[in-house]
Amino acid sequence: MIKPQKNISDVKRMIRELDAQRVQVKVNLGRNKTMLFSGVLSGVYPSLFTVQPDEKGFLGKTAYSYSDVLCGNVKLTKLEEKQA
Repeated sequence: MIKPQKNISDVKRMIRELDAQRVQVKVNLGRNKTMLFSGVLSGVYPSLFTVQPDEKGFLGKTAYSYSDVLCGNVKLTKLEEKQA
């Protein structure tokens, strides 16, 4: 199976569109282990982006590089806001 052609600028553009929005993050930890959490994409920088997790178990922010998304180690999904 051939993967679709993406480049780092496409990933950066997608991340910039999600800035300050609620996202679900799925991180591949290797050996069939994944970590799934939700949070707010709190910072977009030239070489990385940060996510502020909602859960109390996390201490501080988590940071990921754009190449993590490009390689498939990190997947972001936009969460819909709940209507009151």
